[in-house]
Amino acid sequence: MAKALFGSIVAPHELRVAEENAALRTRVRRLEQQLAELREERDAAIARELLSMAGEHTAEPALASTSA
Repeated sequence: MAKALFGSIVAPHELRVAEENAALRTRVRRLEQQLAELREERDAAIARELLSMAGEHTAEPALASTSA
């Protein structure tokens, strides 16, 4: 009965729009979550790369091996 009452107050196309809106909000939330995860993965990869580059350069300076 509540459904029938609600349907008589709100037009069916408005209900459909509200349902679509809710579905889109859910999808946006999932996509934002995926984006955050991908950004974290990217940042971690960049950090690993920088650390590996720093490790290569701290072993021995390039000009230190040339002596006169």
